[in-house]
Amino acid sequence: MKRSVLITGGNKGIGLEVTRLFLKQSYQVHVLARDFSNFEFSGVPDVHEIEFDLAETNEIADVVEEIGDIDVLINNAGMMLTRTYDDYPDEAISQTMKVNLEAPVKLMTEVSKSMIKNQYGRIVNNASVAGQIGHPDVWYGITKAGLINATKSFAKLLGPQGILVNCVAPSPVETDMLHCIPEARQAQFKSGTILNRFATDTEVAEAIRWLGIDAPDYMNGMCLDINNGSYMR
Repeated sequence: MKRSVLITGGNKGIGLEVTRLFLKQSYQVHVLARDFSNFEFSGVPDVHEIEFDLAETNEIADVVEEIGDIDVLINNAGMMLTRTYDDYPDEAISQTMKVNLEAPVKLMTEVSKSMIKNQYGRIVNNASVAGQIGHPDVWYGITKAGLINATKSFAKLLGPQGILVNCVAPSPVETDMLHCIPEARQAQFKSGTILNRFATDTEVAEAIRWLGIDAPDYMNGMCLDINNGSYMR
């Protein structure tokens, strides 16, 4: 029987590359996204499209129950509004918190039920260097810091049941989200890297795939930095 993976935001950017890599590994791939227009893998037999808005966090349990057992969860979806700290309406705060933090936590909670039953599971969260060093979009940075902490907490909670929970923390990546960052800040980020460039979506996806499939069992609760030396620790 094929292993299965649930990838949020697996229709574009980093998520699309993760979808591609898991298909190459012969996984049954469940892709959750708000919109599947122009989705490269529409109609592919091993791809199940789930049209869903992660801001609707109260419906996540029902979505997971409908999917069934999941072996690997990739919490990839996220949003950044690029608003200043003093111009952040309550609605924008709520949406950012729900999509970037509350939804991943609820997904880990629900998906881990079948993982515990099967005594196997891999969870990979897509965080950000913003959660480590701060960010002008303060609520984005706060949610990513929270996701890193949630990764460590769930690793401790679920590890004894054979479940690995890790995350990646990329610096800016060549995706559509990059256009939300002002050019001056882009230049500052780039100049701080060793190769004087941003990461590619494929590079980040490869790291996520490794954590989701090949990482050793002893690697649990870890945050894998992907920032090309811009934040060494």
